[in-house]
Amino acid sequence: MRVLMPVPDHDFDVTEVAVPWRLLTDAGHEVVFATEHAGTRPAADPRLLTGVLLGQLGAEDEPRRFYEQLAAAPEFTATVAWAEVDMTAYDGLLLPGGHAPGMRQYLGSAQLQAQVARFWALGRPVGAICHGVLVLARTQDPGTGRSILAGRRTTCLPKYMERTAYLTTAWRLGRYYRTYPAYVEDEVRAALTDPARFERGPRVLTRRGTASDDTHAFVVQDGTLLSARWPGDAYLFARSYLELLGASAAP
Repeated sequence: MRVLMPVPDHDFDVTEVAVPWRLLTDAGHEVVFATEHAGTRPAADPRLLTGVLLGQLGAEDEPRRFYEQLAAAPEFTATVAWAEVDMTAYDGLLLPGGHAPGMRQYLGSAQLQAQVARFWALGRPVGAICHGVLVLARTQDPGTGRSILAGRRTTCLPKYMERTAYLTTAWRLGRYYRTYPAYVEDEVRAALTDPARFERGPRVLTRRGTASDDTHAFVVQDGTLLSARWPGDAYLFARSYLELLGASAAP
């Protein structure tokens, strides 16, 4: 099956891109990357590869290894353009996150939102993690004029996580962890017809899910929509998305 993964030119989250790519590829699926302009070689947020602050808060070792493998993969340089993609040619859509300034190119793209609306209308599996849920919150249903998330259950980067990361690092990094003035959770909640449909999940700050332990991971599935909170959910998110793809392919 073919899965489309749009990304900005730079600053996306290492783990939220590399882990789903590795697990989907290992399962025999084709992942196609889309950037604003075809043929762009995208790049992850470099701080997440070296350590955000004093060598800490970056991606874990295995996701960084996966990213090194991805950077050498041919599909990473053969990107397609957001506006030119035939969305009907894909079986799934994955929307990763990231918080650094370069993410705004992707999170605020009207072209990308129009394409997401087209794919959403097909009823095929859509996965979004962390800030990637903002793309869905900002995408309007042409029929209603409301967010396509309006009637759904979802999660995203919780406000307490975003606030804690910002307050912990602002003395050195300024607004690095505040992509927009509004918190991600607040914007996603505002897109829902019933804010109670937002699911924050268990409170965590440093403990992450891993390839073999989902104890500290959390995802929300509502029909063909799968959402997750942060890089610590990436493995569970990727495995759950594989199950969603498999279910969509079943006769």
